[in-house]
Amino acid sequence: MVIKLFQKIFNIRDNAVVSQPKSFSQNPEIQQISSNMPKMSPQSSKELTDFVDVSALFYSLLFPVRGKDQGGVANGLEKNVIADVERALSSPMAIAENVLKLPTRMAELDKKLADESVDIKVLLELILQDPVLSVEVLKLCNSPAFKRSEREVTSLQQAFVQLGRDQLRRFVTTSLVREMIEIKPIYYRRFGLQIWRHSMQVAFLSFELASELSNEDPDTAFMLGLLHDVGKIAIFKMLLDGFNLADPGELPSSSLFRQVMTSKSLSLSALLARCWQLPASFEASLNALANTSAKPTERLAAVVWKANLISECSMLHKAGKLDEICLSRLLIDADLTREEFDLFHEKLKTF
Repeated sequence: MVIKLFQKIFNIRDNAVVSQPKSFSQNPEIQQISSNMPKMSPQSSKELTDFVDVSALFYSLLFPVRGKDQGGVANGLEKNVIADVERALSSPMAIAENVLKLPTRMAELDKKLADESVDIKVLLELILQDPVLSVEVLKLCNSPAFKRSEREVTSLQQAFVQLGRDQLRRFVTTSLVREMIEIKPIYYRRFGLQIWRHSMQVAFLSFELASELSNEDPDTAFMLGLLHDVGKIAIFKMLLDGFNLADPGELPSSSLFRQVMTSKSLSLSALLARCWQLPASFEASLNALANTSAKPTERLAAVVWKANLISECSMLHKAGKLDEICLSRLLIDADLTREEFDLFHEKLKTF
């Protein structure tokens, strides 16, 4: 009974060919433009008739489809992962405690780094207690995306002097969150690296976009951008477990699976934020983002939504999976000029 209900909800059929989900047109990556799109001239409106499902496109970077897209037919691997996702949504604490556990020292370090009264020597001693964390922070300091000078940063003391408390705080948070995606190297290179790059880009862009707004905390935006995809990371870890049960060479290949990943991962992110006892505003913003049928109106969620869209467009454009017409459609939805996108795109190449 339960299995039949589950199959009905997700349109999963064992021995039948299912047409593509109704939300997809003849081109499986294109949807009709949303009704809230800005008004345009008749000519431009005709040219931009369709809306690009960029999230579905983005998953083609993570899970390259070999052969024909299976549309609404889920293979064995996908069925197992979808079932795992449903269980995770009903019992998120099990995921928070066993699959994607937030480092226990993260809250303590973040609180002390945010407190101006705490002496920098105390902070450095806390960080140095974790050699792996220290190395990861130094790597970020010297990465092309964040490096501020030709001189290499070789110590945390030097990092503090060169970067300041706030930047060091963001780097420590980033390094701790990265620990949650520790997986076998072969799978990390294949899938996980793309997810982590995207999370880093969204965090960076969220900070940049929030800095341009009044009454918005860029550091909170950075943290939310960094954590917005923890649901994807959790599902990714479930996928790795699913590989052990799947047929050799079996990979996610259906539009159905991409839709489930898109719609469910943000809901899982919001539930994990609650389980980790993060500020209630984080869960509220993530829930707003989880409503993929509408552009969020809440300010912080809107910042992360735009950052997410820019990052996805940049990664797809770099990979040659987003043509100029599709990119133009997406930039209209993001209220972004091509010149503005190009500036972000060049910066994001360094991640």
